Amino acid sequence: MSLFPLKPALAILLALASTVPARALESALSLKDVYARTVEQQVQPTPEDLQNYIDQMISTLVSNNISNLPSQYILLVDRNPKVQVAMLFWLDQQGQYQLIGASPVSTGRSPGFEHFETPTGVYAHSLANLDYRAEGSKNSKGVRGYGIKGRRVFDFGWQKAKKGWGDKIIADMRMQMHATDPGLLESRLGTVQSKGCVRIPGTLNFLLDRYAVLDADYLQAVAEGKKFWVLDKNREDNPWAGRYMVIVDSGKEQKPEWAAYIPAPAPTARKQVKPA
Repeated sequence: MSLFPLKPALAILLALASTVPARALESALSLKDVYARTVEQQVQPTPEDLQNYIDQMISTLVSNNISNLPSQYILLVDRNPKVQVAMLFWLDQQGQYQLIGASPVSTGRSPGFEHFETPTGVYAHSLANLDYRAEGSKNSKGVRGYGIKGRRVFDFGWQKAKKGWGDKIIADMRMQMHATDPGLLESRLGTVQSKGCVRIPGTLNFLLDRYAVLDADYLQAVAEGKKFWVLDKNREDNPWAGRYMVIVDSGKEQKPEWAAYIPAPAPTARKQVKPA
C-alpha cells in the first residue's frame, strides 16, 4: 500500500488553486510530478500488474477499432471489486505507455436498487455530451454526491449497463466520472460504492480539469473559435490531451497489496450516512 497524504501547506495551496494559474506543462511526463505533488490519494501498481493493465488496455482499444493513436493521455479504470483503481497513462511518440499516476476510485455497487454494474469498454469524452460543474448542494441525506461546488462532472453519455436490481437486464445508464463528498464518501474510495459512475478523488478531478487531460475534443473546438463555460478559465492546455476512458475488469479474486488503500475513518457522528 502506498499513501501520500496532503501536507497542511499543500492543502492550503489546493484551496487557493481555483484563483492561482497552474504551472504550464513543460512536457507530457511533467504531469507525473504534478500528480505526485497534488493528488491526495495514490496507489502504486507493481511493474508486473502495470504491464498486464497496459496489455488489457491495448486489447480493449483494438477490439473497439481504436489503434495507431497519436501521443496522448488515456485514463484506465479497473472496475474489479477487489481493485477499484484508476490509472492515468501517457502514450508517447514511440507507442509506449507510461504511468502518470494511480488512485483509488469507486465504481457501481451491484446488486442495489437503482444501481448499475459499471460497464467495461472504451468511452470517449466528446462534445456530444457536454460536461457541467457540481453545484455543491446536498441531497436529502446531507451528501454532496458530486463533491464540492465547482468540481467538474465529466459526461460520457448514455451507455448500456447491467441493472443491479429487479430483472437485472441491460438498460441505459448515464456514464459520468466525478468527485464525491469529501467528508462523507471520499474516504470510501477503493471500494464499490457508486450507482454506476466512476467516482474519483477531488484532487484528481482538479488535475484532469486544470490540465485539460481528457479535453482533446474541447480544445479542438476552442481552436476553431468555440467557447465553453465549463472549461477552467485557468486551465493549462496541452498538446497531449486525450479523450478516452477505458474500463476493464482484471478478474482478480484477491485485493492486491498495492491496491489496499486504507482511508482515514469517517467522523463518528456521520458513520450512519449512506452513499448517494
